Amino acid sequence: MNVWKSLSQNQENNADRSILALFDDPDRFKAFSAQCGDFLLDYSKTNMDAEAKSLLLDLAKSAGVDATRNAMFDGQAINQTEDRAVLHTALRNLSGRPVTVDGRDVMPEVLETLQAMKTFAIRLRNAELTSASGAPFTDVVNIGIGGSDLGPVMANVALAPYHDGPKVHFVSNVDGADINDTLKGLDPTTTLLIIASKTFTTIETMTNAETGKKWLLQAVPEDQIGDHLAALSTAQDKTAAFGIPSDHVFGFADWVGGRYSVWGPIGLSVMLAIGPEDFTAFLQGAEEMDTHFREAPLEDNLPVLLALVGIWHNNICGYNTRAVLPYDQRLLRLPAYLQQLDMESNGKGVDMEGNPLPRHSGPIVWGEPGTNGQHAFYQLIHQGTRVVPCEFLVARRGHESELAHQHRLLLANCLAQSEALMVGRSMDAARELMREQGFEGAELEKQAAHRVFPGNRPSVTMMYNILDPKTLGKIIALYEHRVFVEGVIWGINSFDQWGVELGKVLATRMLPLIEGEATSEDKDGSTRGLLATL
Repeated sequence: MNVWKSLSQNQENNADRSILALFDDPDRFKAFSAQCGDFLLDYSKTNMDAEAKSLLLDLAKSAGVDATRNAMFDGQAINQTEDRAVLHTALRNLSGRPVTVDGRDVMPEVLETLQAMKTFAIRLRNAELTSASGAPFTDVVNIGIGGSDLGPVMANVALAPYHDGPKVHFVSNVDGADINDTLKGLDPTTTLLIIASKTFTTIETMTNAETGKKWLLQAVPEDQIGDHLAALSTAQDKTAAFGIPSDHVFGFADWVGGRYSVWGPIGLSVMLAIGPEDFTAFLQGAEEMDTHFREAPLEDNLPVLLALVGIWHNNICGYNTRAVLPYDQRLLRLPAYLQQLDMESNGKGVDMEGNPLPRHSGPIVWGEPGTNGQHAFYQLIHQGTRVVPCEFLVARRGHESELAHQHRLLLANCLAQSEALMVGRSMDAARELMREQGFEGAELEKQAAHRVFPGNRPSVTMMYNILDPKTLGKIIALYEHRVFVEGVIWGINSFDQWGVELGKVLATRMLPLIEGEATSEDKDGSTRGLLATL
């Protein structure tokens, strides 16, 4: 019997077992948790027993997780459909350990670019690099989309306590409302625009960049416009044509995917906000998780264990979604960031050889911060007909020492939610509750039924000391590697994204129809009907 069948058999044999019953083993928590420094992963509140864990580890071994992980770190072209290495980890390889791609060590160039970013950031933050008028820059607007936006937006919000530089804003949507609402409160004479597009051709980004440049030109002389522009791009010819000086351009190689790029030039806006020292701590946290991922045995390896929990819930238990629930307001944008990281990476239907997958790949990822979610969708999580595995993240302490009592309440809510999901409330307990409130007979039974919580709903909890730059780096790297491990087990390429291409192509062809420059005769009836209403 293969491992997949053995896992399914284990789940079927224990389908009626409660998660709570597993805690009859006094060592359950110890056996089903792991740490990397102060970062704790508790997956004891899942219906995974010792046999299932052993089988899942066998699955990881048989899929070649170790070998593929080493190939990634060593610069081999594991992105087979694009024949590229996958080396976002090199961007936080602060040790400078040689990483070879096509026979060449890429680390000298990586560290040189990082130093150039630091120099730029220091000069701008110290008002040595000024606007055309000689005034310091007060605001920075990052114009990008997808990986050129989600990562820096998420990190910028998460690290708000460390902001001591210019105020950073973000524009991504091609909807004119986004850039209009962002720019209307800013002073163009003290604003720097960062245009984040590797190829400098991304249509949404370049459309917004043109609008932003026109806005600058209302107040900045055209021959000095370059003072207010920077680019995160490899297309130096295009950035020069746009008017951006070469020392304001920071490039990165094609072995850095967009959704994995916040560690390098795409993170420039974050570095400007928090400073090079704290940005380096951010990289250090990710590097620590990289080292843990490379060196820790699979059974103690946080990214591997988190991935195996995901495989267990998705493929063995049949739960097709996961909720990311940070009990940390500053991780407000983490669920959206992880939606792209996970669903763009692992939303695939064929394996490396192009064959249809025999089982589901990536789940639907969503979430909101606690405690807000408790007053929104937790109703479905607790009492709905679908089981939603939950991933809680919470700090042991907050930044606001004077509000420590509120953080204790936050912690209480987080721990209580995971407990409630597992323990639930029985019909007998609900009856007693209603009896105490004076109900009796048929009305008691009816009211009690509405207050039953099925329980036995799984969750994992990740706990860390405080959300600082190093911890944020660990969290992101943990999830990056989790996505990688799941992809290896499914046998898919987690590092391409062909699924986003077709819509882009059709949008380019659709624009002339919307502008009345072409006819819609070859379109389907619905599209023709919609166009006719414009």
